[in-house]
Amino acid sequence: MSSNKKPSKRKRPDDLKGTIARIWRYLSIQKGWLFLVIVMVVFSSGFSLLGPYLTSVAIDNYLVPAELEGLPLILGLLVAVYVLQSAATFFQNFWMIGIAQKTVYRMRKDLFHHLHRLPIPFFDKKTHGELMSRLTNDIENVSRTLNSSVIQIFSSVLTLVGTVGLMLWLSPLLTLITFTIIPLMFLGMKWITNRTGHYFKEQQRNLGEMNSVIEETLSGQQIIKSFSQEKRVLTQLNEKNEALRTSGFWAMTYSGFIPKLMNVLNNVSFLLIAVAGGLLSLKGLVSIGVIVAFIQYSRLFTRPLNDLANQFNTILSAVAGAERVFNILDEKEERPDEGDAVSLQQVKGKVAFRNVSFGYEKGGATLTNLSFEAKAGESVAIIGPTGAGKTTIVNLLMRFYELNGGTIEVDDHDVTKVKRESLRQNMGFVLQDTFLFNGTVRENIRYGRLDATDEDVEEAARVANAHTFISRLSEGYDTVLNQDGGGISYGQRQLLSIARAVLADPAILILDEATSSIDTRTEIQIQKALWSLMEGRTSFIIAHRLNTIQRADQIIALDQGKIIEKGTHEQLLEQKGYLWGQVGT
Repeated sequence: MSSNKKPSKRKRPDDLKGTIARIWRYLSIQKGWLFLVIVMVVFSSGFSLLGPYLTSVAIDNYLVPAELEGLPLILGLLVAVYVLQSAATFFQNFWMIGIAQKTVYRMRKDLFHHLHRLPIPFFDKKTHGELMSRLTNDIENVSRTLNSSVIQIFSSVLTLVGTVGLMLWLSPLLTLITFTIIPLMFLGMKWITNRTGHYFKEQQRNLGEMNSVIEETLSGQQIIKSFSQEKRVLTQLNEKNEALRTSGFWAMTYSGFIPKLMNVLNNVSFLLIAVAGGLLSLKGLVSIGVIVAFIQYSRLFTRPLNDLANQFNTILSAVAGAERVFNILDEKEERPDEGDAVSLQQVKGKVAFRNVSFGYEKGGATLTNLSFEAKAGESVAIIGPTGAGKTTIVNLLMRFYELNGGTIEVDDHDVTKVKRESLRQNMGFVLQDTFLFNGTVRENIRYGRLDATDEDVEEAARVANAHTFISRLSEGYDTVLNQDGGGISYGQRQLLSIARAVLADPAILILDEATSSIDTRTEIQIQKALWSLMEGRTSFIIAHRLNTIQRADQIIALDQGKIIEKGTHEQLLEQKGYLWGQVGT
């Protein structure tokens, strides 16, 4: 069956030591609480070791010689020991859970903050589902491991050392007999762990890829149904799901061998102690109490080894998740502002492109030696076929990408010498694809300027011709919208996006196909408001509709990253070039 098909083996990419060291740096922030946890682990392990010894004392000193006078005291001590062990175990778990949650809180916070400092090209190469998987599944995997594994490792090591010491003290010969199972244990563990590491890594990778497919499928339901691609999407998801199931199957199968192996070795150990202990007891070399204690200690001896083996696999899984998180944290942040970068003051809006060259990929040119100038308050329409570089001009102006050559100036300031925050605060952006946040209509508009009053928000909506339809909503401006803008049309969502830009009151306005998804009637209604908004502002208009661009002060036609014509609407029609051809068609 397909479930038994092994995925191809890969060289393990995990930097186990390095990743654990980085996790420790997060944990070490809470050294005080960790110290208390370790103290509780010491007490818990000590009490667990004391129990079998008291049991042997009770048997040898009171039960075998039938002297029951001191037996109640020993039994009372045993009860107290087990109660104290339970209390110590409770506190160590309680405090460790708090430490683990604070640790993953910091990791998640650092990752989320880092994502906001990464350049736009990074997000072009990563799917949303994959990034969400690292923020949720991978960090949660680390959380589950820290909640239990850290304590378990400390406890297992202490219990193992203490058990070996007590066993040697009680009977070196029985200890030697018990240790005969250790070579078998380590050989078995080595065989298992050599096969689990890369499967856990592959499982986390497959989980991220499947989440990516699910996220894209849910967000693209309309397109999927429109083109009747349900079968293709189901096939794609089944492939990812199968890969995840297969890697998870083998990861769990191999790691599941560990408890089975340990149970067999526990039984072998019990048999060896029972037979050897019985023979030694007949010869008077060991007492009955020591044999009983040894049986308990043999369990305590193999249990930590079992726990350590299990935790090793759990840690491998957590390291795989943590490594994926740290891989994102290691991504280079957006290039910091220059040390002498300035903040723009009283921006007028003069923009100049001087011999600008840019390519998204090495060796490819999207723009080549592009030069033009937009005067303050001037409206510039950028036209051209798909892929000509229209949106790229806007992306470079916003410094979403860095130039390969040339300069871009705003008010005679090289944008690379201007603080990004200052640059972008003076620009208003209306995209072709609108994006609404989960929240009310009022909150979505106010995103343009967070300190705006309710009156400012409503005025911006009126300018964008959105007030009328907002007033007809069930809760008006307090109507809650989701990211997809459920309950309102695409055109209405675009109007909200325009109102957001109106509220921002930018010196430079960018309209990237801002009215492409609005019907002609609605477009006519907002054209007057848009041109009124553009009055006195430098505006860049990327559009195909002639009624959107014909009033522009300057029209720039692009083709293959180069300017093929430039001028007013009338001038370009007279030249009978690209624009004239578009009108003619």
